[in-house]
Amino acid sequence: MLHRQAAMRIGTCALPSVCAFSSGYLGEAMKRLIKWVAILLLALVVAIFIWGYAPDTKAAQMERKYSSAASRFAELEPGLRVHYRDEGKSDGRVLVLIHGSNASLHTWEPWVKILGKAYRVITLDLPGHGLTGKNPTGVYDNASYVGVVDRLLEKLNIDRAVIGGNSMGGGVTWLYTLSHPEKVEAMLLVDASGQPYAKSGNTPLGFRLMRMPVVKEAARFIAPRSIFESSVKTSMSVQSKIDDKLVDRYWELNRYPGNREATMQRFANFKNMTPANAVRLSEIKVPVLILWGTEDNLIPVSSAKWFANAIPQARLIIYPAVGHIPMEEIPEKSAADVKAWLEGVSSDTPKP
Repeated sequence: MLHRQAAMRIGTCALPSVCAFSSGYLGEAMKRLIKWVAILLLALVVAIFIWGYAPDTKAAQMERKYSSAASRFAELEPGLRVHYRDEGKSDGRVLVLIHGSNASLHTWEPWVKILGKAYRVITLDLPGHGLTGKNPTGVYDNASYVGVVDRLLEKLNIDRAVIGGNSMGGGVTWLYTLSHPEKVEAMLLVDASGQPYAKSGNTPLGFRLMRMPVVKEAARFIAPRSIFESSVKTSMSVQSKIDDKLVDRYWELNRYPGNREATMQRFANFKNMTPANAVRLSEIKVPVLILWGTEDNLIPVSSAKWFANAIPQARLIIYPAVGHIPMEEIPEKSAADVKAWLEGVSSDTPKP
């Protein structure tokens, strides 16, 4: 009988008054906890938005600010309008320069001023960068960028050129050379991406944040200028070249309509990007110059030696106390090295 009564009490309260008090107390405590959590979350969201909320910049305003008399826009396919510049000596040897991740053609401006005296220099904003904005296909990888570069050169009636690139643009450069060897006279790699499993040092803050899933999603709306300033200072070792104008350029153009979404797409597919293959790189037969900074925090200087070993004919120049962007950090010295190299490279290199 006692067992049956005990069984009947399972799930019920033997002392109703005590249970009612406990239930009420716990209910009130839970409500207060939820209330304070909600307040804290709201305060956190407000603080974040006050700290770093940054909407997209206005396209027309950015085009007025960051275009030049040399700026042109080529519609390479419906919805894809690519910003490029065709500068320098109009009848000179053609040099095509491709920027890196989260950069723009402006990174080459110091070189254009110097090398443009002797060469015709083509620079462009890849889709998802600078004043080009989004790609209607939603694809932002090196293979698609190779296609963009090739279509632009066809539009400009350029059959062969010296192709060069920095960082991600260096990855586009060697892939373009492998894909279109007949169109490349010589190849220039500046702190180029591609070595498998290359370990970076002090990766710029912006790149680290874009690899964090939750934070990456917040980047649609939040873009503190301080993060861009920190990333630039980590990327460039020659700090004297960094000023407010340079930081604003990176900060504002990364918020050009479509660019932030493109950045998220690229970083989401980062692990799926095809790395360089030493055997395939050895197939490159054109003259090659490799420039690298010893203090590159994004792609280690060991990658320079890896590329040089993979491409036997490559000439390697390593700059002490220079970071990831030699053309902005030491433009006079790096441009002079490119000019001296090109003067020794025949423009009549045989096609493969």
